[in-house]
Amino acid sequence: MREAAKLMNELQDAVKETARMRRESIQWLRDHGRSMADVARVMGVSRARVAQLKDSGPAPERAFLGIGRLSVAVPERPGGRRLVARADAATGQTVLSLASSLGLAGELEYIPLSGEIDLNRDDLVVICGPKTSPVTAEALQRDPQLDFHQLPDERWAITERGSGETHVSPSDDPDDPRHQDIAFLGRLPRPDARGTFLYIAGVHAIGSLGASRYLTDHLAELYDAVGTAPFSMVITSEYDPEAEEILATRALTAPLRHPGGE
Repeated sequence: MREAAKLMNELQDAVKETARMRRESIQWLRDHGRSMADVARVMGVSRARVAQLKDSGPAPERAFLGIGRLSVAVPERPGGRRLVARADAATGQTVLSLASSLGLAGELEYIPLSGEIDLNRDDLVVICGPKTSPVTAEALQRDPQLDFHQLPDERWAITERGSGETHVSPSDDPDDPRHQDIAFLGRLPRPDARGTFLYIAGVHAIGSLGASRYLTDHLAELYDAVGTAPFSMVITSEYDPEAEEILATRALTAPLRHPGGE
C-alpha cells in the first residue's frame, strides 16, 4: 500500500508538471508573436481548446522551486531537539506557503547541530548560513559569482567576485547599526553534480526571512531571468526588531547566472 501511495503521488506530480509545461509553452509562443490559431495548429487542437488551456495548470514559475514534494531544511539551535530560531522557522514557513500557493506540497526538515545535510536530492531548499553547516559552506565556496566570507573584524560579508564590491549587514555597522540585514539567494550545484538546490543564507536569521519574502514577491521575474539555472544574488531587507517582521526588501545585485549553467 505504501509503494502504491508513493507511485500515485509521483503520477500526480507528473500530471501537474506536464500541465505547467504546457501552459508555459503556450505563453512562450504567444509572447513570441504566435496567434491563437498558430498555437492551435502546433498543438493539434481547436482555438477554443487553447483558450481553455492557456491559463490551466500551475504557473510556469513553479518550476523555480521544484516539481515534486519540497524538503525545506532549517537549522536546529542549541538547547533541544528541533529548537529553531523564530526567524528561521518563519523563513521555512514562508517558502512552504509560496510552494503551496503554486500547488507544491512540502515539509520542514531540521539540520542538526553538526550541520550535516544530504544535498544530493531533488526539490531541496536549504536555509542556513555557512557558519552553521560545513556542507553548505563547501558548496557556497564554489560559487563563481559571490564570495560569502568573514572579514578580519569577524563580521560576515558577501563580495561580488567580478567587481570586488563587498556587502556587509547594516545591522553590524559598529558606528551606525540599523535594522537591516543582507542575504545570499541562489541556486547551487549539488556535490554530486547531478542537479541543484535552492539556497538562502542571511548574515543573520532575519536576513534569510527577508530573502524568502523577496522570493515570494519576485518569483515570476526571477524565473524569467534565470529559469532553473544556477545563479546567485544579494538581497537586503529592513525589519522590525521587536516583531521580527520584514518591512521591505530589495535586490543589491541582479540575479547573476553562473557560467556554463543551463
